[in-house]
Amino acid sequence: MIDKAYIFQFLKDLKQNNSKAWMDENRDRYHTMKTYWLSEIELILERLSQHNSEFEKVNPKKTLSRINNNRRFHPNRPVYKSHITCSPAGRKAYDTSTFFISIGPEESFIGGGIYHPSKDYLENIRAAIDYDGERLENILAHDDFKSFYGSLNQYEDKLVTSPQNYNKNHPYIDLINHKSFTATINLTEDQITNANFVDLVEEAYLKFKPLDDFLVEAITMVD
Repeated sequence: MIDKAYIFQFLKDLKQNNSKAWMDENRDRYHTMKTYWLSEIELILERLSQHNSEFEKVNPKKTLSRINNNRRFHPNRPVYKSHITCSPAGRKAYDTSTFFISIGPEESFIGGGIYHPSKDYLENIRAAIDYDGERLENILAHDDFKSFYGSLNQYEDKLVTSPQNYNKNHPYIDLINHKSFTATINLTEDQITNANFVDLVEEAYLKFKPLDDFLVEAITMVD
């Protein structure tokens, strides 16, 4: 049995005792927590592979981000992250899917997309909107998407004026002005520790998939 309550308890304790000394003393607990989460990821990949065969090729360990924070350029960050993740396509495998899960005591969410894409990715996404913005509008307006995610996440750095090479009167300028393209919902601890969590992940993936497909096609677009 996968004890997801154990996962949350470890992450809560880590948040309160975020140091290498504490981690060294609790290394066995960390590995137990990781084993439980990898077992859950195996179930997630098995279920999602029914809808995207690319997930069959992914090693569950490759879906995780490192628990150590990169402090080289951010020395004020804690030594460790107090959340764990699952990217079913593998780390940054945007050519397959942008779907993502993150769980932790401070915030848990599910959904996907690309936050602050690289210049090339952003240009490709905007070009895809320019070419077929109606498709993206229809995806975002569909009842399945709206009932689950509401809309694209809104960020303060969204452009107020049109980007270079785009007219301010472009019919899809509101979408083009985004600098991040993500859609997520927050999850409760009860939802994640529930025995039916994989069902919720499947529902979240299926309702996100049309947007996922649009973004993957855009960023892998070849001139």
